[in-house]
Amino acid sequence: MGDTSVQKVMSANSPHGEMGQKYLASGINIAMRLWENQEPNDNKEMQKRDYETVGYVIKGKAELHLEGQMILLEKGDSWVVPKGASHTYKILETFTAVEATTPPAHAHGRDEA
Repeated sequence: MGDTSVQKVMSANSPHGEMGQKYLASGINIAMRLWENQEPNDNKEMQKRDYETVGYVIKGKAELHLEGQMILLEKGDSWVVPKGASHTYKILETFTAVEATTPPAHAHGRDEA
């Protein structure tokens, strides 16, 4: 018998997090989330998270401020935020991106605002 653990997750029905993210597919060691149509802002505080993040920009523009560096993120760009790194995002243009986190950001309160 084949693997029966495959799951389909429809983003239209996905749960939302406190920060506006949609939680997508999640496994034991990795999870995906979608930041959809995030509006420009400049008031997000620096954070340190207990997970590693890789992301990909679908549309829009944002600045990633990471450990004293500023990286401009635009459509087609990808990035990495190491576990425990001090960082924040400043959305410059309506922004949509998908991220993968390991371990899963939503588990054990890791993704609380």
